[in-house]
This record gives sequence, C-alpha cells and structure tokens, in this order.
Amino acid sequence: MVKASLGEMARYCNRLLRLDRVQDYERAANGLQVENRGGVTRIAAAVDASLATVKLAAAAKADLLLVHHGLFWGAAHPWTGKRYELLRALLDHNLAVYSVHLPLDLHPTLGNNARLCASLGLKQLRRFFVDHGQAIGFQSRASIPRAELAKRLHRATGAEPLVIPGGPAVCRKIGVVSGGAGAELKLAASEGVDTYITGEGPHWTYALAEELGLNVFYGGHYATETFGVKALAEHLAKRFRVPWQFLDHPTGL
Repeated sequence: MVKASLGEMARYCNRLLRLDRVQDYERAANGLQVENRGGVTRIAAAVDASLATVKLAAAAKADLLLVHHGLFWGAAHPWTGKRYELLRALLDHNLAVYSVHLPLDLHPTLGNNARLCASLGLKQLRRFFVDHGQAIGFQSRASIPRAELAKRLHRATGAEPLVIPGGPAVCRKIGVVSGGAGAELKLAASEGVDTYITGEGPHWTYALAEELGLNVFYGGHYATETFGVKALAEHLAKRFRVPWQFLDHPTGL
C-alpha cells in the first residue's frame, strides 16, 4: 500500500492553490484544518465537512478528507454534542481534513468555475466577477439558446436549474460564478454579461434580473461546487499515487 506524506501533500496544495496570495473570507481557514498521524493512503473528496461526510469518509477508509467548505466558519467551541461526535470520529478514524474555499473557486484549471465552464462547453474564457480583490469567475462569448444552456447545465451538474429568463433568448455573453453569488446580479451585469450562472440567490433577485435584462441560472450551491474538489482530488491522487473517491452528500440547495 502506497502511503503519501500528509505534510508534503498539504504543502503542495498550499503552493498549487496559492493560499498565501488569494484573499478569502476571514474565517475560511483554508489549508490543513485537522491532522492525522502523518500518512495518506486514500483521499475522499466532498463539498462540505460535516459529521455526515466524516462518517462517509471513515466508511471509505480514507485518511484525508478534502473539502470546499471546511469545519470552521466562526466560533468552533464548545466541542459537545454533535461537535464532539464529529471530533471523535475524526480522531478514531485517523482522518485529516484539508479545506480550500475561494482559492479553489478561482483556480484556472482545477477550480469550480473553470471546470463548470468546461462542462458547459464555454471556451476562450476571461476573468470575471471581482470579489475580495480578485476575479473568481469566468466569462465567455457564445451563441447558445437559453433553453439549450439550461439543458447543458442540467447535464453538467445533475440538478435541474432554476432559470430567470430576464435577458435575451440567445445567450451571447455568459458569466459563471459557482456557489452562493446570486445576490450580486448588479456586479455581474456591470461587467456586460447578458447571462449569469451561479448556485443560488435570494427571492428578490427574480425582479432585479428582469430589471437588469439579465438571464440568471441557479444551478444549486452544492451542485455547482462539486467540480473543484473532484479535480483537486484526482490531481493529488495521480501525483502522490494514492486512490481517491468522491463522497456525494447533496443538500438540494
């Protein structure tokens, strides 16, 4: 059985994803969040770190759980109840957790947005949607009927998208930002797109999309963010010669 060094793998990820250069939410805590005894024989990838996905990773006999949404977004104490159960599961199963948020969204080859664009057949990508001082999405010029783009998004994510038909019937300038960027329709429209693909957004964005003349596709927060962890896990598996698998635990959101 091949055993890779957890420390070496984490340091490689830090460099690859440029954790020291990409700005993120203050509490995102990108990087290695939980250590194990130092080795990795199997990688499990999931969108979210939770008790459910930790149990799935343990059942898969993984010793590294790679996630987009990590364990820590605010006060992480006390470790009681379900939080204690989660901690106990991590320690009992020697399971490390590596989390990467915006650095994975914006990565030019392994990121959620790059991989989602590729799955939609979008080419000649340009940077799009500045957040925390950097562009985290991509935009592309195309000529795709709105109904056809909805079908492509459904095929790519496996989830039926919610479509706000506020713009033209043929989508010609398409912007893509995975996750929960639906509240930023004005920002998307200000960059000249007529069609905006993201994960989810508030109720009031329907009327705003109509006012802005913008097509909006809500493909699901979870569904649009499965791409990056899969790509990163596959990349690490090849480089460090260990197996990997994706743990699908959809939220429907």
